[in-house]
Amino acid sequence: MAEQTLHRDPLVQDLIDSFGNWFLEESKEPCERAAEMTKDLYPYDKLFSPIRINRMNVKNRIVMAPMGNISMAEETGRPNDKMLEYFFARAKGGVGLLTTGLIPVSHGVDPTVTEKDKLTYFPRIDRTRTVLAGWRDLAQGVHAYGSKIFVQLTAGLGRVGNPQCLIEQYKFPVSASLNPNFYMPQIPCLPLTDFQLNKIVKNMGQGAADAKHCLLDGVYLHGHEGYLLDQLTSPAFNRRKIGKYADWQRFGVEIVKEIRRRVGPYYPIMYRIDLSLALNETYGEKMFSTSSLSKFTNGRTVEETLDYMANLVKAGVDIFDVDLGCYDNWWLPHPPAGMPAGCFIDIAQAAKNYFKENDIVSNVGVEVPIVAVGKLGYPDVAEKALRDGKCDMVMLGRPLLCDPDWANKAYRGEVEKIRPCIGCQEACINEFVEGGHPQCAVNPRTGFEHLIPELPEPAKKKKRIGVVGGGPAGVVFALEASKRGHRVELFEKTQSIGGRIVPGSVPKIKFDIKNYLQYLKNEVDAAVEEKRLVVHYETEVDNELLKEKQFDAVVFAIGTKDTDIPIPGKELVRTVQATELLVNPGLLNDAEKVLVVGGGVVGCETAYWLKYEHDKDVTVIEMLPEVMLGVCTANRGHLLHYMEKGGVKLYNCTRLTSFIKGNALVERNISKNVPDPYDTWTPLLPENVENPLAKKVGSDTRQEVIEADLIVLAMGGKANEEPFFRALKANVAPEIYNIGDSFEGKKVHEATKAGFRLARSI
Repeated sequence: MAEQTLHRDPLVQDLIDSFGNWFLEESKEPCERAAEMTKDLYPYDKLFSPIRINRMNVKNRIVMAPMGNISMAEETGRPNDKMLEYFFARAKGGVGLLTTGLIPVSHGVDPTVTEKDKLTYFPRIDRTRTVLAGWRDLAQGVHAYGSKIFVQLTAGLGRVGNPQCLIEQYKFPVSASLNPNFYMPQIPCLPLTDFQLNKIVKNMGQGAADAKHCLLDGVYLHGHEGYLLDQLTSPAFNRRKIGKYADWQRFGVEIVKEIRRRVGPYYPIMYRIDLSLALNETYGEKMFSTSSLSKFTNGRTVEETLDYMANLVKAGVDIFDVDLGCYDNWWLPHPPAGMPAGCFIDIAQAAKNYFKENDIVSNVGVEVPIVAVGKLGYPDVAEKALRDGKCDMVMLGRPLLCDPDWANKAYRGEVEKIRPCIGCQEACINEFVEGGHPQCAVNPRTGFEHLIPELPEPAKKKKRIGVVGGGPAGVVFALEASKRGHRVELFEKTQSIGGRIVPGSVPKIKFDIKNYLQYLKNEVDAAVEEKRLVVHYETEVDNELLKEKQFDAVVFAIGTKDTDIPIPGKELVRTVQATELLVNPGLLNDAEKVLVVGGGVVGCETAYWLKYEHDKDVTVIEMLPEVMLGVCTANRGHLLHYMEKGGVKLYNCTRLTSFIKGNALVERNISKNVPDPYDTWTPLLPENVENPLAKKVGSDTRQEVIEADLIVLAMGGKANEEPFFRALKANVAPEIYNIGDSFEGKKVHEATKAGFRLARSI
């Protein structure tokens, strides 16, 4: 009976079902799914054709997504040099239309957008006239490169805001109705009054008027992903029975009307919307049994969303970008590495077809452009979507953080020189979730454009430098140092550069890493051809060799050692390191039941690969309460959700104790409050944030036997520091450095940044 009341849209359901195993079928489209940085469709005539929005012309079809400007403004909220130069770099790089990140106009109403001492990590346009100068500087600087820029206004965060406001300000978070907070579901979000919502509507109009006054080219309303505007305009979150905003369309329509009243008929208004929250399609029956989801079964249908969009156009909206999902299935609005290229093109096409079939045009009588989003940073994929008429513009976020010159390089046909996004979301999202500001794992200048010049200064003293290790840290250092005129020799013990990203590029869901690996190879080959870099492959380095070379400086970037386990009975089973198995799948032999020891990202990606690409019976054990601790919520959620769908068994709070022939003995915590390892609707909090309402995990354990033909070890690595310390003791060069994973054993983000910054200063 419950199944009959759970509405699911066929288009959305088909997409959700495909996002876990899309790579198992050959693509019907030659340049989609596991896309490569090809240029088969060059020249990109459609991508670089102008388009009209209201009465404004944009020089090309490329839109920079609202990739956060969190913690990139002064404490007053005024845009500062960090924020300005960040956007100027993308305008200079050829983007037609830029959009800022979230700018709340609900300070004093939504307590989650303002922190204690009345500070905020968001830029502001509503505080005082003192902030306006920064916005005018931003607009004028972007215009200098022939680009346009919209400011993204948000009604607030609501239930997806930081619930610490309850502890720090003694104020409950708010929402459209009585909804659980996303980060701490035990905390309720109180319904906003009509009076408070009227104030937000008025603030939106004032924010738009200020934006126009500051020479910004349009306003962009954040109406998707389950933020406050989305909460008021979806019956999943808005279950109000009385008052004018019980009509779930009214809040959005009132905002647009107020903005239009304040800015006149010709100032562009853009609206970001999810065609569906896709919660029912994602979780099915779990929607009824999961307390933090059970209220949200009645989300907008696709038909209802399209009708709402038509009413928004009548009110004054000129352009939409359309996607799927919300925070509770975060991998949809933030598609990670494992999602296919062009994942939401069909969603854009559904909206575009609806507008065409119903002759919907804007208030100035022109077409309403539909912007496609979702892993479109591959020029051929973007061009094909436009040529096929599935969308009118393409929105790029992370690809422009990776390479601000993406547009210029695509226009010139230099696709192989575009630094590709690896889909990790380590630095662009996780960094500001953890308290930092947007950066990029493979572009060390992102977020530091105001400090680090675009072009390196020639070295005052050209040095002979030896680099030991061809992983990301070593390669980035070698390339950047050689550009400055240093004579660099790179030593790599294997036959190829890449280090740990070589096994990391093997699973089909890691095609983005494969693209990045190819990019690094292209850059190294070019540097070798230009005779500014010498590379020694299959070369083991010792102190004698380094002394013989008489380097002025030696840089160690040799990565990590795999962690092994001194477990009783290990000789009775077959074991292999995950990194070794990925590059040599023949080591599987005839194994059918595989146990992966270690539930970090490497262990889970390996388990995913074993299940979906090799059809193995896979079990993963992890000692900690949480699987993939520290991994971006979107990437983590995507893997967990489809591992569960695929039948991968996850056991957290489980410790390996010993082996007997063909079996592993484990001690498993079976206490009532052990977290559900497949929980993708509640995020892991940063380590410095304590949830005082979290239930304590007990210590009731039992011994279990897991049958396994093969044990895959994925317990991380330890920084390999010994060669550096030996070289230091032997005094092999006047300058000796240790960077990347051999220094800390962390992530690509830290490795590339360390290599780049050292190369710029040495």
